[in-house]
Amino acid sequence: PGSISAAFQEYLQHLRLQDFPCGLGSWVRVWGGAAMGRGTGLPLLLLSLCPQNKSCRNARRTPRAGPAGLEEAVPPGEETPEALLELLRDQHSPWALPPDCSPQDRLLREVAVLAPELLRGSRVFQAVKSLQIRDKGVEEVDEGLLQFQQLEELILSANHISRVTSAHLPRTLKVLELCCNTVGDLQDLCAQPPPELQHLGLGYNRLCGPSQEKYFTVDFWPNLVSLDLSFNSLTDLLGLVSQLSTLQNLRILVLQGNPLALIPTYRGFLVDSLPKLSILDDIPVNPEERQQFHGLARQPELIRSEARVVVSIGEMKGLPDPKTFQQLKVGSESPVITYSYCVTYEF
Repeated sequence: PGSISAAFQEYLQHLRLQDFPCGLGSWVRVWGGAAMGRGTGLPLLLLSLCPQNKSCRNARRTPRAGPAGLEEAVPPGEETPEALLELLRDQHSPWALPPDCSPQDRLLREVAVLAPELLRGSRVFQAVKSLQIRDKGVEEVDEGLLQFQQLEELILSANHISRVTSAHLPRTLKVLELCCNTVGDLQDLCAQPPPELQHLGLGYNRLCGPSQEKYFTVDFWPNLVSLDLSFNSLTDLLGLVSQLSTLQNLRILVLQGNPLALIPTYRGFLVDSLPKLSILDDIPVNPEERQQFHGLARQPELIRSEARVVVSIGEMKGLPDPKTFQQLKVGSESPVITYSYCVTYEF
């Protein structure tokens, strides 16, 4: 789709909010035979569907010939909202949503049955409080997102987003999840960020250097409770902690997967530096741990900008065995062949 607006239109087409059993009008079904769904009271064979206006709701239908040549009147049976909802909720129904669908999907489908007028035209944007667009090739957070004036949760994981313009984000946002994208610069996002944001997810992106760490302060996120910066390229633990310490509401922090997490005193330094932290890297911070690391925040000299990695090589294939070469005699004029190998580890 490229943009969020295009992805949302594709999402609406997938939900089919104007098709039976959703949408406007009084639905009338004409069934063939008397076959009923087992245990559900749902007819099995659907011959035709047609929305009827109130003016024709009670109109007579033309008699048709029965199996024995006798004329048989088929009165229209207007569906109740309960019957239409049953078609959406019953797992054996052809209109049932898949088990892994989101609560938002189910809510919109049910609203399309009970109050379809609320989803007509631009009104559908007012009904959406949670928007989840995962792995849809989205590259741009466009200004069309401002139509969602009640939006509180925006999940855009596993797309191709490299930058987010804060002017295109609804001010009502409380959750913004951008995990598994290509975000490398937060300047546009922090120009005018949503003031009520409580969770910011930036895991598995391309953040690196002090130029990005400066954006994690109370000046930009006064109400932030949860922050995920896992699996980026952040290296300056001291600098980052000095910024995070201004976030008075921060309770959940994820930094695993960054180079700074390799520092031996990494966890203890964070636990002591951020006394209000409840969960660090998905592990609860308990009172015993906080007591154990008490005072570590006042010893920054223990924070080394280096890490030790030990690599053990069990077997190497494709290299000549030195033992197979015959030792050259002293004074021999035969050419001497020397082999050298270099193994490089990239972090």
